[in-house]
Amino acid sequence: MTIVRVECGAGRLSFSDIVIPCTIGRGGACAGEDKQEGDGCTPLGTWPIRGVLLRPGKVEAARIRLPWRWVRAGDGWSDGVDDPAYNRPVRLPRTFSAESLIREDDAYDVIVVLGHNDAPPVPGQGSAIFFHLSEERPTAGCVAVERTDMLRLLPLLAPGDVMEILP
Repeated sequence: MTIVRVECGAGRLSFSDIVIPCTIGRGGACAGEDKQEGDGCTPLGTWPIRGVLLRPGKVEAARIRLPWRWVRAGDGWSDGVDDPAYNRPVRLPRTFSAESLIREDDAYDVIVVLGHNDAPPVPGQGSAIFFHLSEERPTAGCVAVERTDMLRLLPLLAPGDVMEILP
């Protein structure tokens, strides 16, 4: 197991001997157990890296060791607190609130899914906490890095790795 360490206050992510700038949520960081849907906070704690979602035509899948799949039209992630599939991948359209995994910007060209509030999900305690590409602004609670940094880091990640998010 290798740790991807995020230091929120410093805006820094480190993995092995790689140290790069990162962005966190617009609401800053909060204790994982205090995370609430829509608060914009990045949850502190150690979260398993579950797998990767890739946008076809935007990134290559070569050398990725984590479980991965291509994102398809209609793929979404439930953020509806009343949804039985809360904090899970879903198909769109949906009667409950969910965000599309196909975005106008490039932020979701690479989505590394973090195991925050997923075993099992507790409605309202935060959904879709991802490690993804930078958006030119703070995230909605995720951790984000520049494309070149993500593409350098992605082949180094392996099953069993975790992301530790520190103040």
